Amino acid sequence: AEISAVDRVRTVCEEECQRYGTTWACPPAVGELDECERKIRSYPEGILFSSVSEVEDILNMDALLATRQDHEKLTDLVGGYLKKEGYEIFILSTESCDICESCTYPQGKPCRYPDRMHPCLESYGVVASNLAEKENMEYQLGGNTVLWFSLVLFRKKHPLDKS
Repeated sequence: AEISAVDRVRTVCEEECQRYGTTWACPPAVGELDECERKIRSYPEGILFSSVSEVEDILNMDALLATRQDHEKLTDLVGGYLKKEGYEIFILSTESCDICESCTYPQGKPCRYPDRMHPCLESYGVVASNLAEKENMEYQLGGNTVLWFSLVLFRKKHPLDKS
């Protein structure tokens, strides 16, 4: 309930991100900001965590993004554990989805892997640095280090839900 969706993050997405409007993990496909905030707040609990990677050159975007895969594996492990323990989960993670070489959005077709696709924190209007600061977590380590964040939201499944 304490997490807010912030308009300015969406503005940055729209004006500066090349993935805007091209993937199910990004706006506008993820929905209006108020919908996103309601979805986040519908989960009473969450785990915010980060992982650290090192690259030779922080300005080499390809090398930097290549480190994201290990963080996504960790995110899937955390989510999988909670699912196994009987929780319904919703994951917000890093950047935009790159599971498929070519996304079905905006072609009018559904996502091929909705259970594996995790929208990025920013697409939901969440400012990762604000959450990290609030939880007394490091946000910038400097040098050639990359800090990736994920938020796994969870709630007990309804007793009649067999999925």
